[in-house]
Order: sequence, then C-alpha cells, then structure tokens
Amino acid sequence: MTAPPQLTPDAALFLDFDGTLVALAETPEAIEVPPELVALLGDLHKLCGGALAVVSGRQIDVIDRFLAPLRLPAAGEHGVQRRDATGRMQEHKPPDLEAVLDVANKLAGAHPGLLVERKHAAVALHYRMAPDLEAVCRDAMWAIIAHQPQLEMLHGKFVFEVKLAGINKGVAINAFLQEPPFAGRVPVFAGDDTTDESGFAVVQPRGGIAIKVGGGPSLATHRLESTRAVFEWLLQARDLLAAAPGSPRAAPEADA
Repeated sequence: MTAPPQLTPDAALFLDFDGTLVALAETPEAIEVPPELVALLGDLHKLCGGALAVVSGRQIDVIDRFLAPLRLPAAGEHGVQRRDATGRMQEHKPPDLEAVLDVANKLAGAHPGLLVERKHAAVALHYRMAPDLEAVCRDAMWAIIAHQPQLEMLHGKFVFEVKLAGINKGVAINAFLQEPPFAGRVPVFAGDDTTDESGFAVVQPRGGIAIKVGGGPSLATHRLESTRAVFEWLLQARDLLAAAPGSPRAAPEADA
C-alpha cells in the first residue's frame, strides 16, 4: 500500500469515525474529539462543496453530539440510518433484537469487563477490557442469530455487533453517490476496521481512493498509519483546496 494522493476539488469525501478521525478508547464514550478536528471538518465540508459525509457504526445523533455544532451528512449504524446533504433522514426499520440484547446483558452481567451498547437497530458487545473473552462473546452472539437470516454479526475491533443483514457502509456510500452534491465526484473513503471493507469495495471500482487506517490486511490500496496521520493528511488537503483556483469558499456551511 502507498500513501494516499492529495484530495482534488472534485472529490466526494467519506470518513469513518472511531479509529479514523478519533483514536479508539476503552469505552465508546471515552473518546476525545479535538476542537481542531471539528473546525477542520467544517472547512473541508465547505471546500468539497458539501460532499463530505461521516460513515460510522455509531448512531447519527451520537456523531452529532461529538462533532457539535456540525451536522454533516452521515450514515450511522453501518448504513441503517442515513442523513443526506439536505438533512433528510432515512432509516431502515429496526429488527427485533430483544433476544440478542438479553443474551448480551446476561454475558456482561457475568463478566464485568464486557460492555453492551444498545443502538437503534443493533446490539454491540464490546470486549476491549476483557480480550480473553473474544471466543465466548463470539459464540454466544452467533448462537442467538444462527437461525435468523434477517440478522448478521459484524466483528470489529474488540466488538461483536448484531445488526440488520444486507445493510453496510458500502450500501450507504453508494446511496450518497447517487445524490447531489456527491454524484459525479471521485469517491474517497478512509476507515480502519473490517466493517469499512464494504466501503472500500464500492469506491475503488468507481476509480476512487480507499484508505486503510492502521495495520492489517485490506482491499484498500492506500494506507495511513494512525488517526494523527489522517488529521495531517486532511489538514494538508484543506490548505491545498483552499488555495486552488475557484475554491468554493462561499459554499454553505454544515448546519449548526
């Protein structure tokens, strides 16, 4: 893999959140979002003509809270929720996850190092503080969905997440690319986890740029080593785009 090229004015920029824009933490709420990151994303949103979206496993309202006052186009819960550039929200109907939640809660009750995260349409079981329980978590979550084809399990960094089958970040990115201001642009997607591979699989065949953040195998042909490297790359992109002839400095800001 090579370092990614600089963004061009015709880019459509898609960014994962945890592990890409912000460093991972022991719990989802313990992350730190530098104020300069929020300002940088606001600048890039304007310079890309509004064609910047956060594509995350988190819920969109949680992304908004961490990135306030920005309200960027976003896909949440791996595409189950999507807010387009006009602010219109689209959500898939959440599946029945009570049995999954019950299993996850019982497991977490028996093992204090586990954390259950109940999302709008998913249940995530985090084992970052108890990595030796990976197999226990995997087997328990898999057993409860083995005969439920409407559900699927994602394995991310120290987390197993049960969600609606067939919806992923690639589907969300593809939907954005059918709409203004993303349509007709060169898609660029940066992500750090296995859950981002579906996005890489969408952007690269379109002549876009896929960027793997951190180590590990990936479909992506470009790599940045850390969240800090992502920030530096985006910072350089902001400065170059701002200096480009015809820079859309007057494009509407992200809603506050």
